[in-house]
Amino acid sequence: MPRRLPTFALAFLLATLALPVHAQTPALDLTARDTTCSPCRDFFQYANGAWVTRTQIPAAFASFGSFQELAERNRMTLYEVLEDAKRETSAPAGSTTGLLRTFYVGCMDSAQAEREGMKPLEPAFARIAALKSTDGLAAEVARLHQRGVGVLFAFGAVPDFKNSTQTIASTGQGGLGLPDRDYYTKEDSASVRLRTEYVEHIARLLTLTGTPAAQAQADAGRVLAIETALARASMTNVQRRDPNAIYHKMKTDELRALAPGFGWNAYLEGRELASLPELNVAQPEFFKALDVMLKDVPLADWKVYLRWHAAEDAAPLLSRKFADEDFAFQKVLTGTKEQLPRWKRCVARTDQMLGEALGQEYVKRAFPPAAKARALELVKNLETAVGDRITALDWMGDATKTEAHKKLAAFGTKIGYPDRWRDYSALKLAPGSFLAMNDAATEFESRRQLARVGKPVDRGEWRMTPPTVNAYYSSSNNDINFPAGILQPPFFNPSADDAVNYGGIGAVIGHEMGHGFDDRGRQFDADGNLRDWWTADDAKAYKSRSDRVVDQFNGYAEVDTMRVNGKLTLGENIADLGGLAVAYRALQLSLAGKPRLLIDGYTPEQRFFLSWARIWRTMHRPEEARRRLATDSHSPARWRVNGPLSNLPEFAEAFGCKAGDPMVRSKELQTRIW
Repeated sequence: MPRRLPTFALAFLLATLALPVHAQTPALDLTARDTTCSPCRDFFQYANGAWVTRTQIPAAFASFGSFQELAERNRMTLYEVLEDAKRETSAPAGSTTGLLRTFYVGCMDSAQAEREGMKPLEPAFARIAALKSTDGLAAEVARLHQRGVGVLFAFGAVPDFKNSTQTIASTGQGGLGLPDRDYYTKEDSASVRLRTEYVEHIARLLTLTGTPAAQAQADAGRVLAIETALARASMTNVQRRDPNAIYHKMKTDELRALAPGFGWNAYLEGRELASLPELNVAQPEFFKALDVMLKDVPLADWKVYLRWHAAEDAAPLLSRKFADEDFAFQKVLTGTKEQLPRWKRCVARTDQMLGEALGQEYVKRAFPPAAKARALELVKNLETAVGDRITALDWMGDATKTEAHKKLAAFGTKIGYPDRWRDYSALKLAPGSFLAMNDAATEFESRRQLARVGKPVDRGEWRMTPPTVNAYYSSSNNDINFPAGILQPPFFNPSADDAVNYGGIGAVIGHEMGHGFDDRGRQFDADGNLRDWWTADDAKAYKSRSDRVVDQFNGYAEVDTMRVNGKLTLGENIADLGGLAVAYRALQLSLAGKPRLLIDGYTPEQRFFLSWARIWRTMHRPEEARRRLATDSHSPARWRVNGPLSNLPEFAEAFGCKAGDPMVRSKELQTRIW
């Protein structure tokens, strides 16, 4: 007797029988599926279950999935670029190839690092040891900030939230060595244990710098006490999501009055901003607390704190014993088993410090003009779909819709790489100490950024390098940005069918557009200014819907008893939900009037959702999963897939899911915002 089809398989079969079959090279990895699981029970498992079973996280990774797989392919391309540059011994020192060669060769020179030991740190240590006053402390903080060491607080240049055409200086909370303020404030056993490990790590690294072991242990306790006080004065990551809560534009003299115990004149002079008239102070209460600390904490303790952060920042770039100690604590934080090989670390460091110099060659090898043209076509179709969705909203009034359409029409789009490459001609790299080279590159970028304060915003500038596997939306620029690094399979495949591309990069494009209308982005207008353009009734309706998204994701457990933080992840969850809906709409527009063909046994709609599930497939080590739950604004992979899909009737229709199935939320709970 033939076996009876399970109910889910019968519904799935009925959804596909009516379409003609089309022979085409597969663009989806169907071996990743777990077909023993109903797509209506757990779509992440159905689409990715076999991949999860057969995949082991590489020892040098804390997590692994589609993003990391593509990043590794991109890294091989960058490695080839840098190895080619290494062979160009006749390249002028100031040329792009010459800069890349000098930096990369310096990073790869492990023998030089071993010979130097901690010698590259000695100038900073000598300055710190010689500090006699808070003015001297402030001047040293400025020097450390100039080379990227994040002590006491953060300071940088950003667009003015309420005058988006102008660049303003901004300062806010910072100075921590652990990933987030909650690492210092939580009293559960795991948090207490991690802080104990952190103190031991501080002590070991200070010992490597020459501090006697007993003194290093005592000094580590002083560092933890300072950082804990800074953490307690800091806003939570959820509180910082509100742009109005972190915008306090004031005269520089007002900042001096907030924290008179800090030598602001010495600091600003060190940052080449001695005549700065005004700035944004993101967390005024933090600086009030810092002022109290500057009075209460002895200068000797501040010296220990600065010495620790200088050593901690430099450790990965020094001799093996420093790099190994740095990695030892990364193992505690993330569960990673072994360190990346030196060449991979050096490729990543070169991309970080000289990204647009390196990116020019990456683009030549990996992102042809035809790919950019196809990506722009997808963006155009997604914009049409977003406009259709706004017009069709039944919960939003006409006045707010008009403003929303204005914002959409003003969206800027950056695809692949900058129209104008960054000029590195002022950067001078001297062969020798790699830490010195890294500091020179960091200081070059710090000066470049701060030189823009008080000047018009350069809206053509990118915040990510071309090879990056990521994308972003800028509220102040009101633009979406897609580096060439993510415009590769499996996210974007110009030879694949529309369903695969709209479910992959199309949904990512929709996601970034969605950030323009998420709980944070919706507070910025078409010009990128922080301005309330919502009627009171529409804002209330939006809040009601977004609260349901918070409640939905609060219900998802991930590691042990740890749950997803629905408030922290709200913006990303709204962007996922809206991005998926508009990408689906764009797919329907692209299919209009065309034959609806089966490929690999799946309808276009089914392939769309399978492509969505594939791009988010990721596995995390338990330690990394805990870290991300505490700090990451993105939901874990399973819930990025299943959470939005369970709200979409289009998904249920595509796979024949019925009311009561786990992948179908009840109508009272279903949420659609955009």
